[in-house]
Amino acid sequence: MPLALKQSATTFSVAAFGALAAALALGITAPAAEAQGQYRQKISNNLSACRGSGPAVRVTVKGIKSSAGKMRVQSYRGTKAEWLQKGKWINRIEAPARAGSMTFCVPVPASGTYGIAVRHDVNSNGKTDIRKDGGAMSNNPSINIFNLGKPSYKKTRFQVGPGVKAITINMRYM
Repeated sequence: MPLALKQSATTFSVAAFGALAAALALGITAPAAEAQGQYRQKISNNLSACRGSGPAVRVTVKGIKSSAGKMRVQSYRGTKAEWLQKGKWINRIEAPARAGSMTFCVPVPASGTYGIAVRHDVNSNGKTDIRKDGGAMSNNPSINIFNLGKPSYKKTRFQVGPGVKAITINMRYM
């Protein structure tokens, strides 16, 4: 490589590294790196957050069979690496169950692709009881013994822009 090109490449590399170091020192990070620290946040169901500019998902859950126990709504990134993976949920809302329908406001970190999982823990024991508890997911995919109640991220994901995305999820029970 000619000396002038080597010096130019070295100067660019040093300049790029310097810019990256300066950005990190100022707290400026890439969205992916910033979003990685945003897991397992337990939040309240603040419906007023869905009256603002977002990004957020207004989730209406229909077909709740009883007012016993509690409802849990969790958001995930709509990727194979994160959908329904242990500890990879972003936000979780838990609230006392109310028969019929309930609405939740789930903020998300940025515009992007997400999935929502809902569970009705009928006896509030924190464990999944297949014969009593209910479950459902965004886009209402079929849940059966063949997918063990875990449909592909491709069937549950949806886009959220800078505003508020409204979705409806229909509960399923055995």
